[in-house]
Amino acid sequence: MLRSFFVLLAISMVFAGVPTNEETKRLMDHLSDAEHYRNEHHNKQFDHDAFLGEDQAKTFDQLSPEESKRRLGEIADKIDSDQDGFITLVELKDWIRYTQKRYIDEDVERHWRQQNPNNEEFVTWEAYRKNVYGFMDDMDEKELKAPNSEGFTYSNLQKRDRRRWTYADADQNDALNRTEFAAFLHPEDHSSMRDVVVLETLEDIDKDQDGKVSLDEYIGDMYKPEDGEDEEEPDWVKQEREQFTGYRDTNKDGFMDEHEVKDWIAPPEFDHAEAEARHLVFEADADADEKLTKAEIIDKYDLFVGSQATDFGEALARHDEF
Repeated sequence: MLRSFFVLLAISMVFAGVPTNEETKRLMDHLSDAEHYRNEHHNKQFDHDAFLGEDQAKTFDQLSPEESKRRLGEIADKIDSDQDGFITLVELKDWIRYTQKRYIDEDVERHWRQQNPNNEEFVTWEAYRKNVYGFMDDMDEKELKAPNSEGFTYSNLQKRDRRRWTYADADQNDALNRTEFAAFLHPEDHSSMRDVVVLETLEDIDKDQDGKVSLDEYIGDMYKPEDGEDEEEPDWVKQEREQFTGYRDTNKDGFMDEHEVKDWIAPPEFDHAEAEARHLVFEADADADEKLTKAEIIDKYDLFVGSQATDFGEALARHDEF
Protein backbone atom coordinates (compact mmCIF):
# COMPACT_ATOMS: atom_id res chain seq x y z
CA MET A 1 0.00 0.00 0.00
CA LEU A 2 7.36 11.61 2.25
CA ARG A 3 10.54 12.93 3.71
CA SER A 4 9.77 16.52 4.71
CA PHE A 5 6.07 15.99 5.08
CA PHE A 6 6.33 12.87 7.20
CA VAL A 7 8.69 14.62 9.58
CA LEU A 8 5.84 17.04 10.18
CA LEU A 9 3.28 14.24 10.23
CA ALA A 10 5.27 12.24 12.76
CA ILE A 11 5.61 15.30 15.01
CA SER A 12 1.89 16.08 14.78
CA MET A 13 0.99 12.46 15.58
CA VAL A 14 3.11 12.45 18.72
CA PHE A 15 0.90 15.19 20.12
CA ALA A 16 -2.45 14.56 18.46
CA GLY A 17 -2.37 10.82 17.77
CA VAL A 18 -4.54 11.30 14.70
CA PRO A 19 -3.54 10.14 11.22
CA THR A 20 -4.39 12.74 8.64
CA ASN A 21 -5.89 12.40 5.19
CA GLU A 22 -2.37 12.31 3.74
CA GLU A 23 -2.17 8.65 4.83
CA THR A 24 -3.52 7.20 1.61
CA LYS A 25 -3.57 3.75 0.08
CA ARG A 26 -0.44 4.75 -1.83
CA LEU A 27 1.82 4.39 1.20
CA MET A 28 4.04 1.33 1.04
CA ASP A 29 3.66 -1.19 3.90
CA HIS A 30 -0.03 -0.37 4.00
CA LEU A 31 -2.13 -2.25 6.55
CA SER A 32 -5.21 -2.71 4.37
CA ASP A 33 -6.34 -2.60 0.77
CA ALA A 34 -9.12 -0.28 1.93
CA GLU A 35 -8.56 3.48 1.92
CA HIS A 36 -8.35 4.94 5.44
CA TYR A 37 -10.18 8.03 4.24
CA ARG A 38 -12.62 8.39 1.35
CA ASN A 39 -12.85 12.03 0.32
CA GLU A 40 -12.13 13.04 3.92
CA HIS A 41 -14.58 10.51 5.45
CA HIS A 42 -13.07 8.01 7.89
CA ASN A 43 -13.35 4.40 6.67
CA LYS A 44 -13.41 2.01 9.65
CA GLN A 45 -12.81 -1.00 7.41
CA PHE A 46 -9.17 0.10 7.24
CA ASP A 47 -8.95 -0.07 11.04
CA HIS A 48 -10.68 -3.47 11.13
CA ASP A 49 -8.17 -4.86 8.61
CA ALA A 50 -5.21 -3.36 10.46
CA PHE A 51 -6.37 -4.57 13.88
CA LEU A 52 -7.48 -8.07 12.89
CA GLY A 53 -5.81 -8.82 9.57
CA GLU A 54 -7.94 -8.79 6.43
CA ASP A 55 -8.97 -12.43 6.72
CA GLN A 56 -10.22 -12.19 10.31
CA ALA A 57 -11.88 -8.84 9.60
CA LYS A 58 -14.11 -10.57 7.06
CA THR A 59 -15.04 -13.20 9.64
CA PHE A 60 -16.09 -10.56 12.17
CA ASP A 61 -18.29 -8.88 9.57
CA GLN A 62 -20.53 -11.98 9.68
CA LEU A 63 -20.94 -11.99 13.47
CA SER A 64 -23.72 -10.53 15.58
CA PRO A 65 -22.76 -7.42 17.56
CA GLU A 66 -22.90 -9.45 20.78
CA GLU A 67 -20.57 -12.17 19.49
CA SER A 68 -18.30 -9.56 17.94
CA LYS A 69 -17.94 -7.81 21.30
CA ARG A 70 -17.33 -11.11 23.10
CA ARG A 71 -14.51 -12.10 20.75
CA LEU A 72 -13.06 -8.58 20.88
CA GLY A 73 -12.91 -8.91 24.66
CA GLU A 74 -10.87 -12.10 24.30
CA ILE A 75 -8.52 -10.34 21.89
CA ALA A 76 -8.12 -7.43 24.33
CA ASP A 77 -7.00 -9.91 27.00
CA LYS A 78 -4.37 -11.29 24.61
CA ILE A 79 -3.07 -7.83 23.69
CA ASP A 80 -2.58 -6.95 27.37
CA SER A 81 0.65 -8.94 27.52
CA ASP A 82 1.60 -7.97 31.09
CA GLN A 83 -1.99 -8.51 32.33
CA ASP A 84 -2.07 -5.21 34.22
CA GLY A 85 -5.54 -4.30 32.97
CA PHE A 86 -4.31 -1.70 30.50
CA ILE A 87 -3.34 -1.85 26.83
CA THR A 88 -0.48 0.49 26.06
CA LEU A 89 0.53 1.97 22.73
CA VAL A 90 3.44 -0.49 22.55
CA GLU A 91 1.20 -3.50 23.24
CA LEU A 92 -1.29 -2.37 20.61
CA LYS A 93 1.48 -1.68 18.07
CA ASP A 94 2.95 -5.15 18.69
CA TRP A 95 -0.48 -6.71 18.19
CA ILE A 96 -1.02 -4.92 14.87
CA ARG A 97 2.39 -6.08 13.66
CA TYR A 98 1.55 -9.63 14.75
CA THR A 99 -1.81 -9.70 12.94
CA GLN A 100 -0.32 -8.28 9.76
CA LYS A 101 2.53 -10.82 9.79
CA ARG A 102 0.03 -13.62 10.41
CA TYR A 103 -2.17 -12.48 7.54
CA ILE A 104 0.75 -12.21 5.11
CA ASP A 105 2.22 -15.58 6.17
CA GLU A 106 -1.14 -17.32 5.73
CA ASP A 107 -1.78 -15.59 2.41
CA VAL A 108 1.65 -16.56 1.08
CA GLU A 109 1.18 -20.16 2.23
CA ARG A 110 -2.23 -20.39 0.55
CA HIS A 111 -0.96 -19.05 -2.78
CA TRP A 112 2.25 -21.08 -2.59
CA ARG A 113 0.21 -24.27 -2.32
CA GLN A 114 -1.99 -23.20 -5.22
CA GLN A 115 0.99 -22.47 -7.47
CA ASN A 116 3.09 -25.35 -6.17
CA PRO A 117 0.79 -28.35 -5.48
CA ASN A 118 3.70 -30.81 -5.58
CA ASN A 119 5.62 -28.80 -2.98
CA GLU A 120 8.68 -28.30 -5.16
CA GLU A 121 11.53 -26.06 -4.01
CA PHE A 122 10.83 -23.51 -6.76
CA VAL A 123 8.01 -22.24 -8.94
CA THR A 124 9.12 -21.27 -12.42
CA TRP A 125 7.82 -18.21 -14.23
CA GLU A 126 6.44 -20.34 -17.05
CA ALA A 127 4.49 -22.53 -14.60
CA TYR A 128 3.09 -19.44 -12.89
CA ARG A 129 2.24 -17.80 -16.20
CA LYS A 130 0.38 -20.85 -17.46
CA ASN A 131 -1.54 -21.18 -14.21
CA VAL A 132 -2.56 -17.52 -14.00
CA TYR A 133 -2.53 -16.26 -17.58
CA GLY A 134 -2.65 -19.45 -19.62
CA PHE A 135 -6.15 -18.61 -20.89
CA MET A 136 -4.58 -15.77 -22.86
CA ASP A 137 -2.89 -18.28 -25.16
CA ASP A 138 -6.25 -18.85 -26.83
CA MET A 139 -7.08 -15.16 -27.19
CA ASP A 140 -6.83 -13.37 -30.51
CA GLU A 141 -3.74 -11.19 -30.95
CA LYS A 142 -5.92 -8.21 -31.87
CA GLU A 143 -7.87 -8.55 -28.63
CA LEU A 144 -4.65 -8.55 -26.62
CA LYS A 145 -3.57 -5.28 -28.21
CA ALA A 146 -6.88 -3.43 -28.53
CA PRO A 147 -6.93 -0.57 -25.97
CA ASN A 148 -9.54 -0.87 -23.22
CA SER A 149 -10.27 -4.51 -24.13
CA GLU A 150 -10.24 -7.30 -21.54
CA GLY A 151 -7.31 -8.92 -23.34
CA PHE A 152 -5.34 -5.68 -23.29
CA THR A 153 -5.93 -5.37 -19.53
CA TYR A 154 -4.75 -8.92 -18.87
CA SER A 155 -1.76 -8.41 -21.13
CA ASN A 156 -0.67 -5.41 -19.08
CA LEU A 157 -1.21 -7.31 -15.83
CA GLN A 158 1.00 -10.12 -17.11
CA LYS A 159 3.73 -7.64 -18.05
CA ARG A 160 3.53 -6.10 -14.58
CA ASP A 161 3.73 -9.53 -12.93
CA ARG A 162 6.70 -10.45 -15.13
CA ARG A 163 8.61 -7.38 -14.05
CA ARG A 164 7.72 -7.91 -10.37
CA TRP A 165 8.80 -11.56 -10.69
CA THR A 166 12.20 -10.42 -11.96
CA TYR A 167 12.63 -8.05 -9.01
CA ALA A 168 11.69 -10.81 -6.54
CA ASP A 169 14.01 -13.36 -8.19
CA ALA A 170 17.10 -12.71 -6.07
CA ASP A 171 19.27 -15.40 -7.67
CA GLN A 172 18.02 -14.61 -11.19
CA ASN A 173 17.18 -18.21 -12.14
CA ASP A 174 13.67 -17.26 -13.34
CA ALA A 175 12.15 -19.38 -10.58
CA LEU A 176 11.07 -18.31 -7.11
CA ASN A 177 11.57 -20.15 -3.85
CA ARG A 178 9.05 -19.55 -1.06
CA THR A 179 10.89 -16.53 0.34
CA GLU A 180 11.16 -14.92 -3.09
CA PHE A 181 7.54 -15.79 -3.82
CA ALA A 182 6.51 -13.96 -0.64
CA ALA A 183 8.31 -10.85 -1.92
CA PHE A 184 6.54 -11.22 -5.27
CA LEU A 185 3.12 -11.61 -3.68
CA HIS A 186 3.53 -8.92 -1.00
CA PRO A 187 6.16 -6.48 -2.30
CA GLU A 188 4.94 -3.82 0.14
CA ASP A 189 6.34 -5.98 2.96
CA HIS A 190 9.88 -6.24 1.53
CA SER A 191 12.31 -3.34 1.36
CA SER A 192 14.08 -4.97 -1.61
CA MET A 193 10.87 -4.52 -3.63
CA ARG A 194 10.48 -0.79 -3.00
CA ASP A 195 11.62 0.20 -6.48
CA VAL A 196 9.06 -1.95 -8.27
CA VAL A 197 6.27 -0.75 -5.97
CA VAL A 198 7.25 2.81 -6.86
CA LEU A 199 7.17 1.98 -10.58
CA GLU A 200 3.73 0.37 -10.27
CA THR A 201 2.40 3.34 -8.34
CA LEU A 202 3.82 5.79 -10.86
CA GLU A 203 2.20 3.88 -13.72
CA ASP A 204 -1.16 3.82 -11.92
CA ILE A 205 -1.26 7.57 -11.36
CA ASP A 206 0.53 8.75 -14.50
CA LYS A 207 -2.50 8.87 -16.78
CA ASP A 208 -0.77 10.60 -19.70
CA GLN A 209 2.17 8.17 -19.45
CA ASP A 210 4.87 10.83 -19.56
CA GLY A 211 6.84 9.15 -16.76
CA LYS A 212 5.99 11.66 -14.03
CA VAL A 213 3.05 12.75 -11.87
CA SER A 214 1.47 16.14 -12.39
CA LEU A 215 -0.48 18.01 -9.74
CA ASP A 216 -3.78 17.13 -11.45
CA GLU A 217 -2.85 13.44 -11.61
CA TYR A 218 -1.82 13.51 -7.95
CA ILE A 219 -5.10 15.08 -6.83
CA GLY A 220 -7.15 12.93 -9.20
CA ASP A 221 -5.78 9.77 -7.59
CA MET A 222 -7.25 10.65 -4.20
CA TYR A 223 -10.18 12.97 -4.93
CA LYS A 224 -12.91 12.59 -7.52
CA PRO A 225 -15.80 15.08 -7.33
CA GLU A 226 -19.32 13.74 -7.63
CA ASP A 227 -20.80 13.94 -11.11
CA GLY A 228 -22.14 17.41 -11.72
CA GLU A 229 -20.64 18.72 -8.50
CA ASP A 230 -19.77 22.41 -8.73
CA GLU A 231 -18.97 22.93 -5.08
CA GLU A 232 -15.66 24.33 -3.96
CA GLU A 233 -12.96 21.75 -3.26
CA PRO A 234 -12.80 20.53 0.35
CA ASP A 235 -10.12 22.07 2.52
CA TRP A 236 -8.17 18.81 2.69
CA VAL A 237 -7.84 18.81 -1.10
CA LYS A 238 -6.49 22.36 -0.99
CA GLN A 239 -4.04 21.20 1.67
CA GLU A 240 -2.96 18.32 -0.58
CA ARG A 241 -2.25 20.79 -3.38
CA GLU A 242 -0.05 22.71 -0.96
CA GLN A 243 1.65 19.46 0.12
CA PHE A 244 2.41 18.68 -3.51
CA THR A 245 3.99 22.04 -4.29
CA GLY A 246 5.60 22.52 -0.88
CA TYR A 247 6.91 19.03 -0.07
CA ARG A 248 6.30 16.35 -2.72
CA ASP A 249 7.75 18.29 -5.70
CA THR A 250 11.18 18.81 -4.20
CA ASN A 251 12.87 20.13 -7.35
CA LYS A 252 9.96 22.51 -8.05
CA ASP A 253 9.48 21.50 -11.67
CA GLY A 254 5.72 21.03 -11.29
CA PHE A 255 5.88 17.22 -11.30
CA MET A 256 6.85 14.27 -9.12
CA ASP A 257 9.47 12.07 -10.75
CA GLU A 258 10.28 8.50 -9.75
CA HIS A 259 12.52 9.57 -6.85
CA GLU A 260 9.94 12.00 -5.49
CA VAL A 261 7.21 9.35 -5.75
CA LYS A 262 9.45 7.01 -3.76
CA ASP A 263 9.86 9.61 -1.02
CA TRP A 264 6.06 9.91 -0.97
CA ILE A 265 4.99 6.26 -0.76
CA ALA A 266 8.03 4.71 0.93
CA PRO A 267 9.17 7.11 3.66
CA PRO A 268 12.01 5.32 5.48
CA GLU A 269 11.18 6.58 8.98
CA PHE A 270 7.40 6.05 8.97
CA ASP A 271 6.04 3.22 11.14
CA HIS A 272 2.58 2.27 9.90
CA ALA A 273 1.78 -0.01 12.84
CA GLU A 274 2.62 2.73 15.33
CA ALA A 275 0.59 5.28 13.37
CA GLU A 276 -2.46 3.00 13.41
CA ALA A 277 -1.97 2.22 17.12
CA ARG A 278 -1.88 5.93 17.93
CA HIS A 279 -5.01 6.47 15.89
CA LEU A 280 -6.92 3.70 17.71
CA VAL A 281 -5.78 4.89 21.15
CA PHE A 282 -6.78 8.47 20.34
CA GLU A 283 -10.24 7.41 19.17
CA ALA A 284 -11.02 5.00 22.03
CA ASP A 285 -9.22 6.55 25.02
CA ALA A 286 -12.25 7.95 26.88
CA ASP A 287 -10.31 9.17 29.94
CA ALA A 288 -7.35 10.47 27.92
CA ASP A 289 -4.73 8.56 29.92
CA GLU A 290 -2.99 7.40 26.72
CA LYS A 291 -3.79 3.73 27.30
CA LEU A 292 -6.88 1.60 26.86
CA THR A 293 -8.91 -0.61 29.13
CA LYS A 294 -10.87 -3.61 27.92
CA ALA A 295 -14.07 -1.65 28.60
CA GLU A 296 -12.91 1.29 26.46
CA ILE A 297 -12.14 -1.03 23.58
CA ILE A 298 -15.48 -2.83 23.76
CA ASP A 299 -17.30 0.49 24.10
CA LYS A 300 -15.78 1.46 20.73
CA TYR A 301 -16.00 -2.03 19.28
CA ASP A 302 -17.11 -0.84 15.85
CA LEU A 303 -13.80 1.02 15.51
CA PHE A 304 -11.76 -2.13 16.10
CA VAL A 305 -13.91 -4.85 14.53
CA GLY A 306 -16.93 -5.27 12.32
CA SER A 307 -20.19 -7.15 12.80
CA GLN A 308 -23.35 -7.76 10.83
CA ALA A 309 -24.61 -4.41 12.15
CA THR A 310 -21.53 -2.37 11.22
CA ASP A 311 -21.19 -4.14 7.89
CA PHE A 312 -24.81 -3.28 7.09
CA GLY A 313 -24.27 0.31 8.15
CA GLU A 314 -21.20 0.63 5.94
CA ALA A 315 -23.14 -0.83 3.03
CA LEU A 316 -25.83 1.80 3.54
CA ALA A 317 -23.18 4.53 3.69
CA ARG A 318 -21.67 3.31 0.42
CA HIS A 319 -25.15 3.27 -1.11
CA ASP A 320 -25.76 6.84 0.04
CA GLU A 321 -22.53 7.93 -1.71
CA PHE A 322 -24.15 6.99 -5.00
